[in-house]
Amino acid sequence: MKDQLKFLAANGALKYLKPEMRIGVGTGSTVDIFIDALSESGLSFSEIFTTSKRSEERLKSRGFTVLNLTEVKEPLPIYVDGADEIDQSLCMIKGGGGALTLEKIVAELANFFVCIVDERKYVQKLGKFPIPVEVISEAIVPICWAIRDELGGKPIIRKNFVSEHGHKILDVHNLHLTNPMDVEIKLNSIPGVVTNGIFANRRADLLLVGTTLGLKTFNN
Repeated sequence: MKDQLKFLAANGALKYLKPEMRIGVGTGSTVDIFIDALSESGLSFSEIFTTSKRSEERLKSRGFTVLNLTEVKEPLPIYVDGADEIDQSLCMIKGGGGALTLEKIVAELANFFVCIVDERKYVQKLGKFPIPVEVISEAIVPICWAIRDELGGKPIIRKNFVSEHGHKILDVHNLHLTNPMDVEIKLNSIPGVVTNGIFANRRADLLLVGTTLGLKTFNN
């Protein structure tokens, strides 16, 4: 059932794409289904940029050419990605797969951000899912102190994981996200933090939720 709901959301995003469009493609299990749907749609695209080796390899295996982000020349018309949690204001927590830095970069590059999720990810309030924070390894100790003492969070180093940029990731529990944008800014201001998985400053423009009652659409 879970995959069926992801399929609903992923296929719902196809209607927002046009032939030969320049697109950004995110990372995750729902995006995997979206990539398969792209392949089956018969659409071709002038440029595709993505946020992880995982998605790049899946796109290439389906016959698509993927460009490096260093080759981007202008903003992307659209970016499609999932989320670990998303609320009614379309603020998100992302980065459970560890691709949060490039996800933030591509989201900023895009004029229109479509988020695709199943109904389990659509929440009243963010924060049950821990906040991923990508950090420079040498700064882990003072970053943990700052998160604990200044924000009241409980940071846990993600075991046996290094990001594609060679960084560690902290999964931060117990943060109060009544004001997600404020917490996003405070986390990013800690020296040694690369970025964090709160997407409040750059939230989604459109949310597609696969539910047991069908596809639901929410606009920012």
